[in-house]
Amino acid sequence: MNIVIECQNLWKIYGKIVAVKNVSLKVSEGEIKLLFGPSGSGKSTFLRCLAMLTTPTKGEVFLRGEQLTKENAELDKARARIGFVFQHIWLFRHLTAVGNVELGLKRVLKLPRQKAKERAMKALREVRMEDWANHHPAQLSGGQQQRVGIARALAMEPDIMLLDEPTSALDPELTGEVIDTLRDLAKKGMTMLIVSHEMPFAREVAEEMIFFDEGTVIEKGEPERFFTNPRSERAQKFMARLIKRTRRE
Repeated sequence: MNIVIECQNLWKIYGKIVAVKNVSLKVSEGEIKLLFGPSGSGKSTFLRCLAMLTTPTKGEVFLRGEQLTKENAELDKARARIGFVFQHIWLFRHLTAVGNVELGLKRVLKLPRQKAKERAMKALREVRMEDWANHHPAQLSGGQQQRVGIARALAMEPDIMLLDEPTSALDPELTGEVIDTLRDLAKKGMTMLIVSHEMPFAREVAEEMIFFDEGTVIEKGEPERFFTNPRSERAQKFMARLIKRTRRE
């Protein structure tokens, strides 16, 4: 399979704090990988570095073989090919759902108004939000807002979707609709790297789970192995807590 995104020996250092430490990872066409680990372990920083929203301190990032960390890399064009869904739902409050989705199409891709609207509506249909296209964020539930955020990324027709804990800001009863949307994308073959602790979803759709702690990859493997026999002590303890929490819910 063709490699869509890859990083080699990636570091991000803030003064004396090492947020990301010597991480190498690759995601191939059509793969779904799930990144999980304790809060504060550097997962979000790593994802932002991979999308070049945060500049790595050292190491390389490649998008379909094109090095994004080299001098004079065309980062605006590259970022348009990486769909990023944030942990917190950043929608423009004064714009409707379709207006939020259209914005990048018009400003970044320079699509004419009608073409941008057609593509935005198509993306909203994909996440089952077409009927709410003319609603403003204040008129939508948290789950609906996050689905608009996913549609905004999808409308750019990205090579890969990077999702940073897309359900963590939602009430438990709203999480399901976002997870259902991600299941639909998985069935359509979308390439995704997802930071999430939704273990039933991980077990169902992920080809690989990656346990991240203290800024680096501690262990990775097929989901079933994490559920039955994690190798590292840290992963064992973390999985035990996650499984216990899932059973309570």
